[in-house]
Amino acid sequence: MMPDNASLISSTPTRSVFPKGPSFTLEDFSSRDFIVKEFIEELSDTAISGRRSAAGTSGVANQAFDPKPLIRTFEHAQRRLGELSGDLEIRENELSAAVRRAEAQHSQNLTTLGRKLRQTIESFQQLDTSLNGAGLENAGGMGNMAVETGRRLEELDRQRRRALDAHFLLECWDGVCNRGEISLLENLRRSGTGEAKVRSAHIARQLLRISQRLDPQSWQQNPSATNGNLTASSSSESVNESPTPRRNTREIIEKFSETLEKDLLKQFDEFYRKANFDGMKDCATVLHDFNGGASVIALFVNQHQFFIERSQLMTEEVGGDAESWEKLADPDAELPGIESSLQSLLDEVKIVVQEESAIIRRAFPYYDQVLGKFLQRVFQQSIQQRLEMVLEKASGVSSLAFLRCLQSSRGYISSLIDDLKAHGLTEHPDPISSQSALLLDQQLEELFVPYFVGSSYIEREKRTLEELFNAVLFRFTCFQARRKKAATTFMASLSRPGTELLSTTRDAFINRLDSPDISPIQRRMLMHVAKIGDVPETMKLTEIRLTEEDGQPNLSDAKRMLKWLAEAVGRGLELSVNSDTHKDVSALLTLLLVTMGDGYVDVCLDAALEAATQQESGKTEPDFSYLLSVRTTISITTLMVMCVNAVLLPLATGSITTRRDMEKRTSQTTSRIEEKINTIEQKTIDATLAWVSRLLSGQKKNDFRPRESDNASWLEMLQTPTCASICTFLTKLHNIAQTSLPASGANVRQVLTEIALGTRGLLLEHFKRFAVSGPGGLMVTKDMTQYADLLKSWDIDEETKAPGGALDVLLEVGSLFVIGVEALRERIRGGAASGATGGSGGSSRAGPEAKLSVQEVRAYVSRREDSNTLAMQQVLNAL
Repeated sequence: MMPDNASLISSTPTRSVFPKGPSFTLEDFSSRDFIVKEFIEELSDTAISGRRSAAGTSGVANQAFDPKPLIRTFEHAQRRLGELSGDLEIRENELSAAVRRAEAQHSQNLTTLGRKLRQTIESFQQLDTSLNGAGLENAGGMGNMAVETGRRLEELDRQRRRALDAHFLLECWDGVCNRGEISLLENLRRSGTGEAKVRSAHIARQLLRISQRLDPQSWQQNPSATNGNLTASSSSESVNESPTPRRNTREIIEKFSETLEKDLLKQFDEFYRKANFDGMKDCATVLHDFNGGASVIALFVNQHQFFIERSQLMTEEVGGDAESWEKLADPDAELPGIESSLQSLLDEVKIVVQEESAIIRRAFPYYDQVLGKFLQRVFQQSIQQRLEMVLEKASGVSSLAFLRCLQSSRGYISSLIDDLKAHGLTEHPDPISSQSALLLDQQLEELFVPYFVGSSYIEREKRTLEELFNAVLFRFTCFQARRKKAATTFMASLSRPGTELLSTTRDAFINRLDSPDISPIQRRMLMHVAKIGDVPETMKLTEIRLTEEDGQPNLSDAKRMLKWLAEAVGRGLELSVNSDTHKDVSALLTLLLVTMGDGYVDVCLDAALEAATQQESGKTEPDFSYLLSVRTTISITTLMVMCVNAVLLPLATGSITTRRDMEKRTSQTTSRIEEKINTIEQKTIDATLAWVSRLLSGQKKNDFRPRESDNASWLEMLQTPTCASICTFLTKLHNIAQTSLPASGANVRQVLTEIALGTRGLLLEHFKRFAVSGPGGLMVTKDMTQYADLLKSWDIDEETKAPGGALDVLLEVGSLFVIGVEALRERIRGGAASGATGGSGGSSRAGPEAKLSVQEVRAYVSRREDSNTLAMQQVLNAL
């Protein structure tokens, strides 16, 4: 067998006849850079280069391709690869056999090690059993005896320490009881170590318990003791014939305890000044075991630099410029922020509490208790004192300033609470504990409890709103009170309760301004709202000069009132006074309905109703200027109802009974207002028709029977003077109604439709009373055309002004006075006179009801001058 690295080329120096073959071994195929393609190319290149060299020696330019060198090269390579494959298979078999031997050896080793491990575990278990077993006969008995001996030694050591402690305690008690001294504990306390002070505290507490049991006389309520000695009672004298004086053990022990406590507190203070948190924690632990830690907590809190500095600042008066306080009292000004000194305090509290929380966590083992005391001191002393001063200052400015200051203060303190909760305090950076969060919420509520007792808050809100409402309506109230006082009409006598309400409201506002309790700022602000700031002090407010504008409703004033009401409602929700929100909004609704509904809207409508009633006489042309106030009143009522539905009623959902009552009262007020508005509109319609009737009564008989001399001038007229005056009056009414009544809704359309139909009925009856000549029929047609065109130009019901509607009857009547006999006969045959009735009714509409009845056609035709002719009589008889 040829070795792996043997060359295929003979090593003899003789030259072979065949070209040299490739030489390769197993290492050539083991390389990572081996590529089959390159290997084949190398074989081919070797054969091709030999062929080229042979061709060069022979000198033949184009020699035919000879495949034999390539075939021999590849045959040799194939043979060599087969040899290498066999060698590789032999080596693989040898390695496989070696692997099997190694695996067998590994398995044997694992079995041996497992057996040894089991033997070791069994040995350990036997050793453990021997150590813990009760028997002393086996080999493990010695270990068990050693463990038992150690346990007994520990128990003996504990008993020895207890005995020493008991002996020391008895010695201390003997010194206290018999000699009145406690030197042993003093020496232990003065040793200086923390452990000694802890032991002193424990022994002192035990001595107090012993004294309470063995010396009850020292624990009497009023013991008769002198200089630390307590004489025996009469009962003890009966037992012992020669009683000896006893020491007041309680007093001695308590004095030592006080000394020990002062020593620990002093040491705690020294550690605190040196920022030795470990020492502070040791002292706090001892004092907590000694007396619950109340003294060390008080020391830590009372001597804090924050309270020392703030106690000096608390004596300062609440400052601020006068402009800021006046802005706070101005109801039309934007809501101001929190008072500057209180804001500064709260900002400082936020920083101090967060910083001290880290110190408390490191210096006290019971840090949650210390944090609670610290927070209580911060809120109940620093914040509460400053808050009371700020609110007292605001209350001296005005009631509105107090409420606004209360709102801003609570909101800022609430944000402070939220920031402290988010920080975590002693649990930082973890979330705050539930106990600390509950404590913060409790402190927030306790700060504002005095201001929300019972119904005090909502009563203050009501008084404030009532003052502002009375102020903004003062000039209106004075004007209406004077008007009603001077009025002597029947309608004025019916509104006496309203007059009394106006007088009461006016007098209440004047008395409030004259009250000594009101501050100058509030008085000046109320006079500014009432627009009487320029009234001289010598003039009585009941005698101020008023104008007609003061007696008219003002939409901007109503918006101001509703804005103030919404501010009060929002303030109540933000403060979250109590769970009786539905009662509060019900009270505010009552105030709104009484002030704006009864004292404002109703009074305006009563004035408009009186004015409308005065126009029904028909003696003079009606003055419809009162309709301008009706439109404003309707707008005010709409805003009021929208405010009630959007702001007040949703807040009363917590009580179904209260919400239903509020809805009922609102509906009653709205219905009463709507009824008055309908009455005013009806009186407007009646006054309009009455004046139209009066104008028609002034129609001259010759207007439709002109003289022959007037033909030229008469034909040039477009309408009669009566028609011109009526059209002018109706146009004026239409313009006033369009600008006075709300454009939205059907009020304007209904009023104008009723006026149009009423005018139509008056006109139809009017032309039944005039004799009309042939030329006069043209004037009737012109007048009727003017009337119809005017009424159709209004925004009335489409059915009324549509072709064939009720207004077209006017044109038909006009045509009856001008058409000839044959045309009239054709008109009758065509169904103009359909026999339907109701042509002159005020409620006629389009359709058959808008046509003239037979009787009406006969009545109009009979007023013609040619009605006595034979042809016309035949037409009339045909009817």
